[in-house]
Amino acid sequence: MSRLTRRRFLVGSAAAACGTFLPGSRVLGANGDLRVAVIGFRGRGMGHIRTLLDMAGVRLVALCDVDPAVLAQGVRVCEQKGVKVQTYLDVRKLLESKEIDAITTATPNHWHALIGVWACQAGKDAYIEKPISHNVWEGRQLVKAARKYGRIVQGGTQSRSSGRIREAVEWVRAGNLGRIKVVTGYCYKPRMSIGKVGRGQIPPGLDYDLWTGPA
Repeated sequence: MSRLTRRRFLVGSAAAACGTFLPGSRVLGANGDLRVAVIGFRGRGMGHIRTLLDMAGVRLVALCDVDPAVLAQGVRVCEQKGVKVQTYLDVRKLLESKEIDAITTATPNHWHALIGVWACQAGKDAYIEKPISHNVWEGRQLVKAARKYGRIVQGGTQSRSSGRIREAVEWVRAGNLGRIKVVTGYCYKPRMSIGKVGRGQIPPGLDYDLWTGPA
């Protein structure tokens, strides 16, 4: 959504480990590493961490999670690679840092859009796991923020970002299939029910109010 500079996200093809971002990071490395933070990583976000640690031209500099136990786990993964990171329990404190160029977030879904907007306001580019928002209105606010603050925001739909898919799209756009009138898509992913459950227990040390956030 704005002109790229040496410390701006380069969006495009996927990184192998978790299907993410930054394919042009090797170019950035010649002018200064891109400093990235990961927010929320009890699940998919751990893949972000592992990918960034192995990516040339990128420095993973900070981690944020509202669960101290999860945060400690992320720190251990970084230490195994000889990387020391700043840690935060509150994403707002992380976004105040001037030592971060971009963030990735794999928090629970209800946080995605707001973290993206806050990142833009803080002058940071953002890679946001799907769904990028809960509804159309939230998505529009994120687009407005990216345009207003001149930031780049990418949604984590890794299949769309993969090099092979992009090549296929260009092949179709070049007219190799003729004029396409109708496209039918099908996606069926059955999931087992977890059944009826009672009230859960808040994990020790977890800031539940902060976890709940805008929900």
